[in-house]
Amino acid sequence: MSLDPAYLEYPRRRLGMDHDLYAASPMPTRRPVAWPDGKAVAVAVLVNLEWFPIVPSDKPFRAPGHMQTPYPDYRHYTAREYGTRVGFYRLLDAFAKAGVGVTVAVNAAIAERYPTIIADIRAGGHEIIAHSTDMNGTIATGLPEEEERALIEKARDTLAAAIGSRPRGWQSIARSQSWNTPRLLVEAGFDYMCDWVNDDLPYVATTSAGTIVSLPFNHELSDRQLIAVQQQSMDSVARQVEDAFDWLAAESTQYGGRVLPLTLTPYITGLPYRMDAFEALLGRIAARPEAWFATAGQLVDNWRAQQG
Repeated sequence: MSLDPAYLEYPRRRLGMDHDLYAASPMPTRRPVAWPDGKAVAVAVLVNLEWFPIVPSDKPFRAPGHMQTPYPDYRHYTAREYGTRVGFYRLLDAFAKAGVGVTVAVNAAIAERYPTIIADIRAGGHEIIAHSTDMNGTIATGLPEEEERALIEKARDTLAAAIGSRPRGWQSIARSQSWNTPRLLVEAGFDYMCDWVNDDLPYVATTSAGTIVSLPFNHELSDRQLIAVQQQSMDSVARQVEDAFDWLAAESTQYGGRVLPLTLTPYITGLPYRMDAFEALLGRIAARPEAWFATAGQLVDNWRAQQG
């Protein structure tokens, strides 16, 4: 039986990916970037601050971390709520002790239900970006474009009303997008998105509506992946984060400024038996002379100013 010749036809076979959103860019081919004061590693901490409806939606998919058992699922619901009631405040205290600014990806429902949390984030000097409406506000191909547009605009406008200015950045739930998402984000006025994970540095994505910066946050260095999925200890997480920092700092001598992303979930890292190791980790990294703690917006602005 011969192979159908059509099987070998692949009109988009070429260098790079099979889309026009961004060009191929092998690391050795780039012009090095430089962070402020000659720092080698930009440390970008991203906190996912989320509100889970007690009954999950399975369309287009159920968000990671959502309710699992027959409803009302108070066990999982209250475990998630621990993050907004307790865990997030421990993280805010840790950031203040270390003297670092972070980015908080906020469900719009948080601004509606917990306005004091929004005030506390702003008082700490941290950046707020949009993280959909709530944990039922997932995006994937098959979601009608008008529904996705309305979801993005509702998240943007709710946060804008709460913080007094439009959020510049976006992160989708589970980092999931449709074919339309980058364009819709541009149309909604977002400067950057934090969904893709294929790099250590920001880069530009091009849509029919204009450009948007992709700021990668490596999923492997997230507490959800390392602790909730892989069941590792915070001591193990700390060792891996510091190993990553050491490698990136050494790599910067050849390739210029690097980025170390760290994604946190309040109901995971914010538990009392993890906070001692986490605060110690944060303090050690903050004390490193090569470290520049930057919010997502600061990092994007600094990087963009060097692109020429």
